[in-house]
Amino acid sequence: MVKVVDSKAYMEAMFAIDRPGSSEIHAFYEHRVGLICTDPKLMVMPWDDHLVHRGDGIFETMKFVGKKLYQLEPHMARMQRSSESIFLKPPCSWDEISELVLEVARAGNHENGMVRVLLGRGPGGFGIYPSECPEASLYVVSYDMHPKPESVYEEGVTSFKTSIPAKQSYLATIKSIDYLPNVLMKREAEEQGYDYPFCFNRDGFLAEGATENVCMVDHGGKLVIPEFTNALAGTTLLRAVDLIKGEMSIIFRGIREDEILEAREIIIVGTTGDAIPVVRFNDKPIHDVRPGPVAKRIRELLKQDLEENGLKL
Repeated sequence: MVKVVDSKAYMEAMFAIDRPGSSEIHAFYEHRVGLICTDPKLMVMPWDDHLVHRGDGIFETMKFVGKKLYQLEPHMARMQRSSESIFLKPPCSWDEISELVLEVARAGNHENGMVRVLLGRGPGGFGIYPSECPEASLYVVSYDMHPKPESVYEEGVTSFKTSIPAKQSYLATIKSIDYLPNVLMKREAEEQGYDYPFCFNRDGFLAEGATENVCMVDHGGKLVIPEFTNALAGTTLLRAVDLIKGEMSIIFRGIREDEILEAREIIIVGTTGDAIPVVRFNDKPIHDVRPGPVAKRIRELLKQDLEENGLKL
């Protein structure tokens, strides 16, 4: 029989549990409480929040390096679009959420890290109707960043075509917390010994990676980016396009699987890794099996942009 206890005994037992990953949490905030806390043992979420048991919510993740937060405005703009797409109104203004991101990152008092913002339908029941939830939930957390080793950029990475199909278009363009397909993609990559999975839509066109965008440099030296039909429009990729557009031609169009092996470069672009060169796809070489100059240049531009335009914490 499991012992039935009061709140004091329950809290003592909860605090005694060794929580995996707790050492990586810097600070967090929950809107219902209205306070920022630095003790990860208190970072809990209501079970009946539809964010938890229905996947009814959205999120954004951004990084800070050298106490400079990168791309806050584009992330918040995309979050607002996602919020409107699922008819979810935040419990406070978007300006307040932006300020909370900065405050939580500052409270964590780390040079480098990540900030994640979660916006959910809120607690109120275990049903499916949004009307159960009187107010949306908001969580903000700052935690450790795990940057890629330099060997990734010097030697490149491997990729493969995952068996998991690209998301349907109406879901792919929303940064929903429902990342089960993404999780299954990563699991398959680990199981088969590849670094990154690439998913394709039902027409055979490249969509995206598990948590990153993918683009290529074609034989003519153009930067080719898959249309954002079955993929999320990445804030890092869009910023990279803006930074490099004066140096090379850029086109948005479908990319078929056979084109990947004919490309000069295949590049993975995302928040944590910036621009990562792919040198093998499905165990076959891409170009000369070495990282190319465009991947290197995009990474340089993104790092410089963060240094010059990141928000000081």
